[in-house]
Amino acid sequence: MGRRCLVLSASMGAGHDAVAGELARRLRADGHDVLVRDVLTLLPPGTGAAVRGFYRFVVRRLPVVYAAIYALFLAPRPASRRGRGGPAADVSPMAALAERRLGALVAAWRPDVIVSTFHLAGQLTGRMRGRGALHVPCAVFVTDFAVHRAWLDPGNDLYLCVTEAAARAARDGTGRPAVATGPVVPPEFRTPRAPSPGAGPEGGPERPVVLLSGGAWGVGPGLLRTAGALARHGFRPVLLCGRDERLRRRAGRLPGVRALGWTDDVPGLMASARVLVDNAAGQTAVQALAAGLPVVGYRPIAGHGAVGVRRMAAEGLTAYAADLPALLAAVDELARPGAARDRRTAAGAAVFRADAAHLVADLGTARATGDANRAAGRGGRVP
Repeated sequence: MGRRCLVLSASMGAGHDAVAGELARRLRADGHDVLVRDVLTLLPPGTGAAVRGFYRFVVRRLPVVYAAIYALFLAPRPASRRGRGGPAADVSPMAALAERRLGALVAAWRPDVIVSTFHLAGQLTGRMRGRGALHVPCAVFVTDFAVHRAWLDPGNDLYLCVTEAAARAARDGTGRPAVATGPVVPPEFRTPRAPSPGAGPEGGPERPVVLLSGGAWGVGPGLLRTAGALARHGFRPVLLCGRDERLRRRAGRLPGVRALGWTDDVPGLMASARVLVDNAAGQTAVQALAAGLPVVGYRPIAGHGAVGVRRMAAEGLTAYAADLPALLAAVDELARPGAARDRRTAAGAAVFRADAAHLVADLGTARATGDANRAAGRGGRVP
């Protein structure tokens, strides 16, 4: 029987919306009714745009400031500073600003389950659920490999995480059930495709294509310098500039570098490439894992990006390059067939363990049958 599923995302870059969109697609394919909402639109008028603008500005222009914000307010605390089974996060007062509108939305639409793909949304549902103001079971899909405090609130019923280490952090920080499902990635990344013609060489001897990702906003330290170095080393760098047209124009002037703006053909680009150079441990990185494309973390963005890139490498999912010579050596090794490439692609494939959408639907079904607690603790199932 179909359930009514409310998916809360946030237009902070594109990654959280991408996860929300894929969860919605899977839920609809299974016969459920789905409503997707941006949690920033539940804040007072103008507040969401201000939050998004401030975040974009500090990540792009003042990374030291964002790193300080992350260290003070988001980075996990030592276990000795947490209550056992208590919250690991200082609940943002901003979540309180969205409670009235979320309550009205829930009253009007009457969902059987809510799932959040952004930490502010998870704070909001956990805060309301914990004090009895929300009677709908709530799941949180944690998109980060390194789980920071703002993701965690014990009021939520279930946490869905990209790795078992992330699930342990969620359990330790909330005392609530947490399941390692793996990332949520559209099926086209896992389906063999013809290479994208936009990524291939333009005359001359064929050179291995290396993708460089700047995310939806074209953010990252030294992207142009990195692309130029890869070109001089004999690769064909394709820089994904997102919506930053200035970056795309500047990169397009570099010899041997192809610069692309926003594109929907990322699966085709990944089919053309031999390696992805990543700086954020976000959706582009997990899409590469699904596509069998080895990933090298290099010069990550501040805060959660830097921690996430190092966490992915520590778990053996990616390589990490501390400097330019190390980057060139890693790309050299992973671009050619061999044991090193095979190990990375196998590790990336293994991280996809269960279907998060099934667990969300199960939570909604259990609510309807009065068995939400058992559903939350049941664990994942491979689709």
